[in-house]
Amino acid sequence: MKFFGASLLIASATAFAPAAFNPRASTAINGLAEGQTPIVIGVAADSGCGKSTFMRRLTNIFGGDVVGPLGGGFGNGGWETNTLVSDLTTVICLDDYHLNDREGRKVTKRTALDPEENNFDLMYEQVKALKEGSSVSKPIYNHVNGTLDTPETIEPTPIIIFEGLHPMHDARVLDLLDFSLYLDISPDVKLNWKIQRDMEERGHSLESIMASIEARKPDFDAYIDPQKGLADMIIEVLPTALDPEDKKTLRVRCIQKEGVSDFAPCYLFDEGSKIEWTPAPGKLASPEPGMKLAYYPESYMGADCQVVEMDGNFDNIQELVYVESALSNTKTKFYGEMTQAMLALAEAPGSNNGTGLMQTLAAFAIRDLYEKKSAVAKAAQKAAAASA
Repeated sequence: MKFFGASLLIASATAFAPAAFNPRASTAINGLAEGQTPIVIGVAADSGCGKSTFMRRLTNIFGGDVVGPLGGGFGNGGWETNTLVSDLTTVICLDDYHLNDREGRKVTKRTALDPEENNFDLMYEQVKALKEGSSVSKPIYNHVNGTLDTPETIEPTPIIIFEGLHPMHDARVLDLLDFSLYLDISPDVKLNWKIQRDMEERGHSLESIMASIEARKPDFDAYIDPQKGLADMIIEVLPTALDPEDKKTLRVRCIQKEGVSDFAPCYLFDEGSKIEWTPAPGKLASPEPGMKLAYYPESYMGADCQVVEMDGNFDNIQELVYVESALSNTKTKFYGEMTQAMLALAEAPGSNNGTGLMQTLAAFAIRDLYEKKSAVAKAAQKAAAASA
């Protein structure tokens, strides 16, 4: 294999750059080709569990010159929006399908995790319409002030991602998804992340953070967590198993369901085997408590799966090519592309551990799925034209 030097691996992180985004440029985004059907992806996770970072990784891999919020942001004369767009991809936040605003939920005394607070009929109708190539007028839930704002027009693009609390809760919506992903953060890690975000960055007290977690937990356990049994891929984030005293290092598992249409699991060294691997320190430097990778089969919530696991951090993203050389079926187009994608978002959370690696593997799997389905659709159009 040819080794890609640092100068070839460094790519510019263009994903989600709203400052350069024209608030009305959405009308210029490449739409669907004639006869093209969008692929629809569902990404489920609780609040503050890394969905936004994963969207950056995914959109970065698909690329495109126009990447940013549909409304452009207030600083560009746009409007408050949760929708993110690029040349190929539209990312829709399922919070926009809340039935009530923040004040309304105080009256109903229900959390946003409760299905009764979400309009699944409208969600289904609009997912179906977009998949059929039609535009929709989608509501906006304003996270700044908790209100329901004037709806925005969403045009279908080749890839449409629905991310949020309930992408797999409604059986009708689930049936429309071409691929589904669940970001599963363990309670200990979730607490650490929320402390960092809400306490250190937003000035919230530890007591208020704990109270918020406890208030949401019953609904999370009842309505959000069960969706991971329906997902095609689960990225599970756990505390490290290398040092029980270490509260910061992460162990991340990519659980890949077998038998999913147009998807084959990634594996380490030898498909179908059971492997634990400690990379040579001279080839992949890692701080204490070190690093370990693993690959093994597992029955997960009744489904046959293959698991790729990484425990620990690495010091230098460029050295990730060493791990990349040991992985197969990553859906990359050339050796070094995975490392290149990680370098492009080197400053994003998780870029020095398994969260970034597994999210990047998931992004390449989604790109591969899109290309396979696009090829099938083009072949069908060509056959239909020939027989006409």
